[in-house]
Amino acid sequence: MVAPTYDEIRRAPKALLHDHLDGGLRPATILDLAAGIGHELPAATPEGLGEWFVAAADSGSLERYLETFAHTVAVMQTRESLVRVARECALDLAADGVVYAEVRFAPEQHLSQGLALAEVVEAVLDGFREGSAEAAAAGNPIRVGTLLTAMRHAARSMEIAELSVQYRDAGVVGFDIAGAEAGYPPTRHLDAFEYLQRENSHFTIHAGEAFGLPSIWQAIQWCGADRLGHGVRIVDDVAADNSLGRLAAYVRDKRIPLELCPSSNVQTGAAASIREHPIGLLRDLRFRVTVNTDNRLMSGTSMSREMALLVEAFGYGWSELQWFTVNAMKSAFIPFDERLALINEVIKPAYAKLMS
Repeated sequence: MVAPTYDEIRRAPKALLHDHLDGGLRPATILDLAAGIGHELPAATPEGLGEWFVAAADSGSLERYLETFAHTVAVMQTRESLVRVARECALDLAADGVVYAEVRFAPEQHLSQGLALAEVVEAVLDGFREGSAEAAAAGNPIRVGTLLTAMRHAARSMEIAELSVQYRDAGVVGFDIAGAEAGYPPTRHLDAFEYLQRENSHFTIHAGEAFGLPSIWQAIQWCGADRLGHGVRIVDDVAADNSLGRLAAYVRDKRIPLELCPSSNVQTGAAASIREHPIGLLRDLRFRVTVNTDNRLMSGTSMSREMALLVEAFGYGWSELQWFTVNAMKSAFIPFDERLALINEVIKPAYAKLMS
């Protein structure tokens, strides 16, 4: 079997479920926006700034990794900057061959210059619409759905949940909570999750990244999460002989999607290396595994790079890359018929050509 090359992977259709808007800015855009507001940055060139973000995020600590967002969030406080960042996000993903993406952001982090929560959401949605239209005109069609994130250490999750329902017919496809896991269990936001369930709304929860099985158990059994943001620590419930504990068996039996982010997990210490990342074992055990970028800027990555790293580490070919892609599309928060159309009309025909 000839391994897929990076360029071939870049041209193949991909689906992305776990990508942070404030973790994917172009370094040149950060420099431009920072200059306009007098925000001091740790580097003065796009190349230097890009390298700084990767190095600063490469600490082995989730908390240190999260500190890098102070610079990106600082330049995302006006309608104009939010529209620009969202537009460029859609264009960058489309240029990388992503045909469907769910990009998440926390509206509550973009209020320092006087925007209201709804204005933040509308600016991002407008940017995604602009970028998607430009990408389609350039021959790279992409559909971008938005996830609204509440910060798990804050107390605005109910507001953000209500906002996600309010805008669910305008491009918001679901809800999420994010931030440091230790000390901030998802059950602190139980009222928001119960509200979303009553509204027949979708949500994912960051769980099982820096914190282990209790975080995953709460996210699923207390809060009712549709997907697990990361979820990599489910491997802690898999024995040396590959037998599954009760929680791991439940996650696999229920086909609960794992939003795995290999490069990010190595940076935050959730995995020692790509080769040692649990994604290999979890795929072999047929969990609902998906491949994601998390934060493209902080990890210096893209969907194509993540897949190329897996090809190199595990010897994967087109059939495995198609499996990851179809898994992600099956797990998306858009209606079933729309997921099926992308799988049958875009993804499978393209991979059939690549495998022929």
